[in-house]
Amino acid sequence: MSFGQELADLLAGPADVAARGLLGCRLTAGGVTVRLTEVEAYAGTGGDPASHAHRGRTPRNEVMFGPSGFAYVYFTYGMHWCLNAVCGPEGEAAAVLLRAGAVVDGVETARARRRLRVPDDRQLARGPARLCSALGIDGSAYGTYLLGGGPVTLLPPVTPLPDELIHSGPRVGVTGGHDTPWRFWIAGDPTVSEYRRHVPKRRSGGTAPPGR
Repeated sequence: MSFGQELADLLAGPADVAARGLLGCRLTAGGVTVRLTEVEAYAGTGGDPASHAHRGRTPRNEVMFGPSGFAYVYFTYGMHWCLNAVCGPEGEAAAVLLRAGAVVDGVETARARRRLRVPDDRQLARGPARLCSALGIDGSAYGTYLLGGGPVTLLPPVTPLPDELIHSGPRVGVTGGHDTPWRFWIAGDPTVSEYRRHVPKRRSGGTAPPGR
């Protein structure tokens, strides 16, 4: 069996299993390649209040309902794009948020896109919005098949990742289901984002902004 098929089978499985398996894989787009160092799993309708599909199918989350292996890209805070790999059985709307990576090819291109005030290659794709910025990913990638060699492509790791390097913990930036330990990262990697528990800000009307 080819790794491409193994990766397809991985994404067809449960979100948390898919997330673990994506660590160490490479993601390439816009002349830049990153090695994934941090990801975050989200289940489908009904059981995961942090999922964009929690309340059912909408024009925004349509691609999440499958089949697996496609890109779910969304815009957040009016300024950032974030990329997810759709996973799980068709109809269940699960996905893995690609949270961070280390740039392994196209560093100069990534630097030009990120325009860091203080040069620090660890920060190029450290966080989901930065990752998309470094790779030049925006809403046009929505619905792209990630395993087909297209403009945004997932590739196998250069070397297998030892299980002892995979750590897990609470998710980041969600108002519901934040304690679910479905954020996975490579232990000791400097490109993994810093964990901060989400604290909703109160608006003048007394309601908190929605979570992820």
